[in-house]
Order: sequence, then C-alpha cells, then structure tokens
Amino acid sequence: MDQNWWYDGRRDVVASTNAALDYLETLLRKTNGDWLLAVAAYNSGEGRVLKAVRRNRAAGKPTDFWHLKLPRETRTYVPKLLAIARVVGRRYQHSFNLPSIPHAPYFAVVETDGQIDLALAAEMAGTTLDELYRLNPGFNRWATRPEGPHRLAIPYAQRDSFASALVNTPADQRVRWTRYKIQNGDVLGTIARRHGTTVAVLKEANQLRDHRIRAGRYLMIPKASAADGDYALSAGARQRARLARSDGQRYTVRSGDSLWTIGKKFGVSAGAIARWNGMAPRDTLSVGRELIIKSSKTVQTAPVEGPPGAQRRVAYVVRNGDSLSTISSRFRVSVGQLVKWNRLDRQKYLQPGQRLVMYVDVTRQSGG
Repeated sequence: MDQNWWYDGRRDVVASTNAALDYLETLLRKTNGDWLLAVAAYNSGEGRVLKAVRRNRAAGKPTDFWHLKLPRETRTYVPKLLAIARVVGRRYQHSFNLPSIPHAPYFAVVETDGQIDLALAAEMAGTTLDELYRLNPGFNRWATRPEGPHRLAIPYAQRDSFASALVNTPADQRVRWTRYKIQNGDVLGTIARRHGTTVAVLKEANQLRDHRIRAGRYLMIPKASAADGDYALSAGARQRARLARSDGQRYTVRSGDSLWTIGKKFGVSAGAIARWNGMAPRDTLSVGRELIIKSSKTVQTAPVEGPPGAQRRVAYVVRNGDSLSTISSRFRVSVGQLVKWNRLDRQKYLQPGQRLVMYVDVTRQSGG
C-alpha cells in the first residue's frame, strides 16, 4: 500500500479492501482452500500457520485449525469470527437486532484524471468537505496526490453531477497556484513546509532537475482554495487536534529521526508513539512535525506509603515483547500483584504503550 505525505493507501476504503481481499485469496491458495487456516494466517502471519501445519504433519497429527499450536490471540480470533457470523446469520433466533442498512450503493468511484483540491471537489459534488474526507480518508492533505490515485469516492446520488462538473473544469483550474519569489536563504524544503506541500511537487511543477534554486526567481506552488480550518479531517488537522487535546509533551522531528530512535530517547516504544499520534509504527516522519510523547521516561518512581526508603510506587510503560512474567521478574514482584494493582485480565495480552503501576521494594532491585 502506498504511504506518503499526500496519501495513505491503508486508509483508502477501496484500495485497502481490495488489498485485504487479494491477500485472503492468496492465503486461501496457500492453505489449499481451507478458510479457517486462511483467516488464521491473516491474523498471525502465513509463515507461522504453515509452519504449524508442517509440524503437525511431521508428527502424524491432524493439520486442521483446531489441532494446530498457534498464538492464543489467533486461537480465539477465528472462533470469535465464526461466532459473530453465526449470531448475525441467526439474529432472529437470538433476538438480536441490527441497524437497517438500505440495499443500495452509498458511493460511486469517479475518475478525476489528475490532482484536484478537495474543497473544490466537494463543492462540485454538492456535498460537504467533511463527508468527502470520510469517503476518501486515504488523502492526507487538502488535495489528492499529484501522482494519483486519480479517483474520488462521491455520494452515489451526486456521481453524475460531479462527473459533469469535472468535465467542465479544465485541469489547470482544479488546483489553485501561487507565484512565490525566492528569497535569500530559501531552500526547497522550507518553502515546501511553509506552503503545505512537498519538495517533489515543487520540483515537478517547476521542472527542476535538482534542489538548486536562485534568489529573485519565482516558483509556482499549489495552494489550497479554502482556509486551513475547513480541511478539518486532513492528516495535519487531525494531528493538531490531538496536540491540543493531549497533556503529553511535544517533540519536533529532526533530520535522521525515526520512531525507534525517538522512542529510545524517551524510553517508550515506537508503537506507543505511533498510537499517540495516529500513525503506524513503520510510517515515515517529516522533519518539523510535532509529536506527542506521553512519558519522558520508561520508569518513573515516586515514594508512597510504606517502609521509609524501601517501598516505591513505579509507573512503567509496556514495551514490545513484555509480558506479565518478564515484568514481574524484572522488578521482583509477583504476577498476582501486577494483576491486582492494575486490575488486569490474565487472558489478555499487554499492549506496547500500556501504563502499569507497581509497588516495589527498592532494596531488592539490585543484585542477582
């Protein structure tokens, strides 16, 4: 799935659905048409499931889903999915009512054949900008990606009027442009950030072969037709809203940073940073972006009631690979105590970024 400054295919309703279906079809072939194994592989990875099948086959054991040794999450994922399907399929027997959904298409996909400002597209479609973002959540910014995909999901009833308006709007009028005079000290990166675009777009729009620019000359820069606040569901607006709501500290991304290096600096996991900022752990970072960091250290201690100088209240942020057993061993407390202090369900996995509280005897934390 394409992931870049303009567009995130994982959020694209059409692209992500097609990718998921294609992957399930591939898994079905690899598991010889066994849907339970295909769904298990979708959850935990095809390599893990196929390895479990080979292990059982070599031991002369059955190789169906119910006899495989798989992660606990996968062992419950498949039965839960079957149970949901059974309940929905027999909802009347279980007195289970679902919201009524009209058996009619909600949106239509219309080819745009080029970049278009989403505010303009919403106006042409006779719908709201928020509705257009909800139908096209893959687009991160104020316009579709210059390199595509060149298509938009439009409310079904407005599909024809939008297509007609599109035909009557020349390509050079679908995105506004501003003429910018290059100043001393300007570089493409700062100009791009200042105007909400990318270096690649500036180079393409101005037919630049490299990053060299000269003061006094002009650049053509694509510009949003509406105010920033109107694009309330763009990636930038969503991140600003998170920053406004969060009481965590702020960190500005620098050149060479990654979620892993930032996490290491603050003692938190890359997954936790991604979750706090509405990202995926493998997302790339743009220099200058502000991130929310909810903990400056992985472990912070503060005294609580107890033997003076011995017992301390410890706040711990769960990292990748952590379990109740490894944490209890590290801090020399029992699994039962961790469960009690944090009201945990032993049957559920710990999640990276999850915060735990424990009360430890500091006199027992050193030594073997």
